Amino acid sequence: MILDNFKSVISKYEVIFFDAFGVLKTYNGLIPGIENTFAYLRETNKDFYVVTNDASRSPEQLAESYVKLGINDVTPDRIISSGMLAREYLELKVRKGVVAYLGTDNSAHYIGSTDLKTLSIRELDLNSVNDVNALVFLDDEGFDWNTDLTKTLNLLRKRNIPVIVANTDKTYPASKSRLSIAVGALAKMIEDTIGRQFIRFGKPDPQMFIFAYQHIKNYPDVSKQNILMVGDTLHTDILGGNKFGLDTALVLTGNTQAEDAEVRIRATGIIPTYICVSAVVE
Repeated sequence: MILDNFKSVISKYEVIFFDAFGVLKTYNGLIPGIENTFAYLRETNKDFYVVTNDASRSPEQLAESYVKLGINDVTPDRIISSGMLAREYLELKVRKGVVAYLGTDNSAHYIGSTDLKTLSIRELDLNSVNDVNALVFLDDEGFDWNTDLTKTLNLLRKRNIPVIVANTDKTYPASKSRLSIAVGALAKMIEDTIGRQFIRFGKPDPQMFIFAYQHIKNYPDVSKQNILMVGDTLHTDILGGNKFGLDTALVLTGNTQAEDAEVRIRATGIIPTYICVSAVVE
């Protein structure tokens, strides 16, 4: 497997889309040396965005998490979350009533509005659901998996309402050798149990990339040929970027490890344009 030099790769593009977890940071904090990448982006005046399936916190809160780690470059306007797509859908399609959600109180930022009330699934009374007009899967925390997933199942038996999955990730790395179940897997379990198809927002869905593309500073004057998607996961970052027509760079600091990258690429047929050790400019 031939590895590409990350600095040489990003020098070819005007705009960089970064995944967050496994690319810029991990369970341990920042990827060591990633501050060099942001310094290079500043020096070369390259535009960049963090395109993430993380709907657990608002862009402001996500940006603050980078500040706490010593990175001031990731401002809220540079964060494009799948939660933003969920909010847009609700504004267009669900104009009144209650939106129930699975997630933390912080994640509910994406679904609140003047005319829509939000209600955590943990606070839902199954005897009073006539005003519930949508359900959103936002995060894998903030509720009891046993009690509240059962409540979710029964809510959907009572109400024929749209169900939105704002984070389609099924797993995330909890350590170098251990994965944790993400909310996308919980949504898939409920979906299969009741035999319904939910509305999904997030990578690899092309709508996520359309949304990100429309939010870049110089849209629509930047060609897709001048945008690079950098990610650690073949089935989300790389597949989504490929399907949207972007060049893609797989980094080996997250879900895809160096020892099995080549096997995974051959098995899935998802082929990145580049493979780099990390997203660190050296």
